[in-house]
Amino acid sequence: MGASEKDPEIPDPQVRERAVARRYTAAYKARILEEYERLDKAGKGALLRREGLYSSLISSWRTARDHGAEQALARPVGRPKADPRDRQIDALQAEVERLRVKGTPAPAGAVGWGQCLKK
Repeated sequence: MGASEKDPEIPDPQVRERAVARRYTAAYKARILEEYERLDKAGKGALLRREGLYSSLISSWRTARDHGAEQALARPVGRPKADPRDRQIDALQAEVERLRVKGTPAPAGAVGWGQCLKK
């Protein structure tokens, strides 16, 4: 077999079947941004080539970092407080279910929705 004749069942090891998007950790982004901001123009280009990055990624990471820092500082620390209405809703739903299972009739003076609409 020559170089031009390839077995169709053997995949080419140089080409991926499907491109995979790279994912970057927050620590990696922070390290690259810190290093990028310390370098001169030639050094910045060398860093981008070495890491295989585009300048647009640096711009978006910088924007996200700056925006995220503002949000992180504005957000209160710790776990969000529980809404007291949720506890009340749970209690009322439990009471409705208990009354439904028990089969308790409505109080004597109670008017149902159907009766209200007929008037």
